[in-house]
Amino acid sequence: MTTPQTPAPHELAALRRRYRLERERRVRPDGAAQYRDADAGFGYYAADPYTEGPIGRDPLHDTVDVAVIGGGFGGILAGAHLRRQGLGSVRIIDKAGDFGGTWYWNRYPGVHCDIESHVYLPMLDETGYVPEWKYAPGDEIRRHAVRIARKFDLYADTVFSTGVTALTWDEASETWTVTTDRGDAFRAAYVINATGTLTDPKLPGIPGIEDFAGHTFHTSRWDYAYTGGTPLGGMTRLADKRVGVVGTGATGIQVIPMLARDAAHLYVFQRTPSTVDIRNNHRTTARDVGADRKGWARRRRDNYLRIVSGENPGQDLVADQWTTSAGLLEKLLPSYRRQGDRQAHEAAYEAADAAKMNELRARVEQTVTDPGTAEKLKPWYRYACKRPTFSD
Repeated sequence: MTTPQTPAPHELAALRRRYRLERERRVRPDGAAQYRDADAGFGYYAADPYTEGPIGRDPLHDTVDVAVIGGGFGGILAGAHLRRQGLGSVRIIDKAGDFGGTWYWNRYPGVHCDIESHVYLPMLDETGYVPEWKYAPGDEIRRHAVRIARKFDLYADTVFSTGVTALTWDEASETWTVTTDRGDAFRAAYVINATGTLTDPKLPGIPGIEDFAGHTFHTSRWDYAYTGGTPLGGMTRLADKRVGVVGTGATGIQVIPMLARDAAHLYVFQRTPSTVDIRNNHRTTARDVGADRKGWARRRRDNYLRIVSGENPGQDLVADQWTTSAGLLEKLLPSYRRQGDRQAHEAAYEAADAAKMNELRARVEQTVTDPGTAEKLKPWYRYACKRPTFSD
């Protein structure tokens, strides 16, 4: 694809007007209040479809050194590092039926991480694992979470299918009492909160959603018993079904092509189109990523972080859309520098942003054959306004 030329001043002025109009059409005064919590009266959306009911156990009333709330990568890494320091009693608590966090819950067709797996997956050096793909499928990521948990013996004290309901500090004993929805009330000298934001379903506040008579579920609780298939596709039970998808963010971008292939007809409900850049996923070898050298993953990760934080390490080891577009994300990062002529910097920033967005809109025109549909899929905002997405 040919990168468009830097827009002229009159073109930038026109873009500003268009961006402002599109923003006014979409911004809602209720903000995040437009969404509904799936746990509040919509339990069927939040239920765990991957573990058959909580395993029966007696409530815990013992004492541990550290309690870690959350079994995603944050909690796993906290537990692993505590184990490496020789701490024996580390208890992880998670609502899910196993380790993985967002990768436990999100198993929808097409699910991948769009950050390169060799910098996204932690403890590759420590576990000796080399990811199979540049952008790992969700199941590979989930299996790596389990790999770390097993290596550092985190299953020993962990309790799954359990939610923490209260933390109470006792001054006399200098311990926390951790209370859960399974009747537990155990003590811990330290508590680490490793909860994330991507595990709980967020529902649109659509009137009547609670009365919908058809089959419905959230992408993070995919019902393969209804659709058939696996995260790789093959949803044969949708062959005679009309399916509707609400949302075209990073998840929608991945699941929509899979549904379009397998369903009889697919309706996509979109409020604001996402940017969809080239992903170029492919298999990788250890030699491709330098995994034949000790400390390879740390070097690659540090290189990536320096680039997306605004530094120039001299070589881009990852060379993906995040590193090549890092300059357009610098205002989101603590390292954003406001040195020198600020007005000149802002002008250059706006011009670079416009050139990139023109490139992404041109990709829509080149990919989508129907002009009317193409217009509906063009993103009219600055690059960092919505999370960038990537697709092959």
